[in-house]
Amino acid sequence: MAGWYFKAAEFMAYTDIETAFVSTNSITQGEQVEAVWKPIMQRFGVHIDFAWKTFIWDSEASSKAHVHVVVIGFSNENNLSAKKLFNADGTYTLATNINPYLIDGPTVFIESRNKPICNVLPMTTGNRPADGGHLIIEADEYKDFIAKEPRAIPYIKKLTGSVEFINGKNRYCLWLVGAAPSELRKMPLVMKRIAACRESRLSGAPDRQKLADTPAIFREIKNPSSYIIIPRVSSENRRYIPIGFLGRDTIPTDSATIIEGAGTYEFGVLISNVHMAWMRAVAGRLKSDYRYSKNIVYNNFPWPNPTPAQKARIEKSAQGILDARKLYSGVSLADLYDPLTMPPELRRAHQENDKAVMEAYGFNWHTMTEPECVAELMKMYQKLTEAKEGKK
Repeated sequence: MAGWYFKAAEFMAYTDIETAFVSTNSITQGEQVEAVWKPIMQRFGVHIDFAWKTFIWDSEASSKAHVHVVVIGFSNENNLSAKKLFNADGTYTLATNINPYLIDGPTVFIESRNKPICNVLPMTTGNRPADGGHLIIEADEYKDFIAKEPRAIPYIKKLTGSVEFINGKNRYCLWLVGAAPSELRKMPLVMKRIAACRESRLSGAPDRQKLADTPAIFREIKNPSSYIIIPRVSSENRRYIPIGFLGRDTIPTDSATIIEGAGTYEFGVLISNVHMAWMRAVAGRLKSDYRYSKNIVYNNFPWPNPTPAQKARIEKSAQGILDARKLYSGVSLADLYDPLTMPPELRRAHQENDKAVMEAYGFNWHTMTEPECVAELMKMYQKLTEAKEGKK
C-alpha cells in the first residue's frame, strides 16, 4: 500500500490533483509512519486534507473478516484551510493540520530511537531464553519436577512475559546463573535439560550455535532486584496497559520491556492517561492490540518537569493505584483492567493519578481531550528534537 501513496504523490506533483486511499491502519502507526510519510511529504510537499481514523471494515464473505482501515485524502497544494478529521462513528472535527498519525497537530515523525529523548532511566527488553524450551518449567510440570528433583528448588524462579503478567499465569525456569558445576552434577534431571538445551542451540542458526557453550543459562541474564514491567502487547479494549513492579524472584522474558530501579514516580507517569494517549497515537499494533515499543513509544516520550510538590503528588497517586490493586489480591490484571469489571477503587485511583500527571504538564484536566493532549506532546517532542539537532 505504501507504494501506491508514493506513486500517487509522484503523479500529482506540481498539480492540484487530490487523491484518497482506503488502507490498513498500519500506515499511520509505529515505524511505518516515518518510512511511508516522510519521503512523500518532504519530496513532494504532500499534505493530508481529510482523514477517517481507524474503523473496522467488514468483508462481504461469510467468514466476516475484520480489517482495521483508515481513509486518507491528500494533495500537493495544501488547498484546504479547514481540514476534516473523521471519527469511526462518522462525526468529525475541523483541524488546522492533520499529521500522519491522524492527529490535529504538528507534522512530526516519531523515529526509532536507541536512547530516551529525555533524561530518564533506560528501558530494555527482558531475557530471551533461546533454550528450545528446556530451561523452562511449565506450570503443569512444576510439582512433578521438584518432587523428583528437590535439589533444584533454590535454582527455580518464576518466569513472566506479557501473557503471564497480565493474566496471572504461573510459569517457571531454571535460573542457573552462578551455579557451581559440582551442584549441577548432583541434579540429573537438571543436567538432562542442560544437555537438551545445548543440542537445541547446536542445531540452530550460527548466532544461536555460539550459545551452546553456555547451555545452562538464557541468552540474556537480566535479574534486577526491582523493576517496572510493561507488557509489549496488550488489548486495545483497556484504557491503561497493566504495568507493575517485580523483583529478583521473577525473570522477565523478551515479550515484556523493563525499567530497572524505577520507582513510583516513573510508574505514575507511565501508567497515566497522558502516556497511554501518546502510546495509542504512536505505537504499532498487532492486529488491533497495542504493541508497545521502547524505541518508538518510550524513548520518544516527552516527560514532564514537575515541581517537588507535583512529583510528590504523582508518587502518592501511583501508590494509590498499587494499594487499590492489593484490595483484589489473587485477581488477574486482565480482570482488574477490563473496562466492564474494573473495580471502582482502582478506577478512582487512576483518575487521581491522571489529574496529578496532567497538572505536572500544565494541562487542564477539566477540559483537555485526548487528541489535544497528544497534539501538545507532539509539540514538546518537536522542540526536544529541534534542540538535539541544534546541539550537533
